[in-house]
Amino acid sequence: MEPTRTPGEGASDADAHTYRMPLPRLTLTPDVSHGPLDGAWWPRCDALELELPSLVGSLEPEPGAAIRVTVDPAEWPDAPHTVMAPGGAIAVEPAGPGSDAHVITLDCGTVGRWVLLVVPPDESAGTAARLLAAAADPENPLTATRMLALAWGRAQAVQALGEGRPMSATGEAE
Repeated sequence: MEPTRTPGEGASDADAHTYRMPLPRLTLTPDVSHGPLDGAWWPRCDALELELPSLVGSLEPEPGAAIRVTVDPAEWPDAPHTVMAPGGAIAVEPAGPGSDAHVITLDCGTVGRWVLLVVPPDESAGTAARLLAAAADPENPLTATRMLALAWGRAQAVQALGEGRPMSATGEAE
């Protein structure tokens, strides 16, 4: 079977060098959250300027809306103050003292405000899937820090059991 056109045909010069990040790995609570989180986001890398446009775009803010994002400065020490996105500029601010670690807050004007657990990019797929599901549960009372501590503790316990090390009564590897 002969192709009717080559892959490059029909693409404009502007499309030739355009790359879009894949859709974000994101879960949101189905209505109103009753916990400290509104869902979770699992970025593919730690470059906020690459990841943020697709995350914000998936929330479908109104064109021209003022979008403000607050990030944990310990997790994003090199975060830019502004990220350019197709709908305009996204203002990025560091979270203040006492804010929960591993959280990103997105304020998209009249569309809404979301507080999301940030699953580390290098997290295993299994752990990330559990965290994404748990953070989107509207009845989940756990903070981002507590959820990650529990997930990492579970991962260490599984690793210790796999290595044949005995476990203490508290679930810690001995």
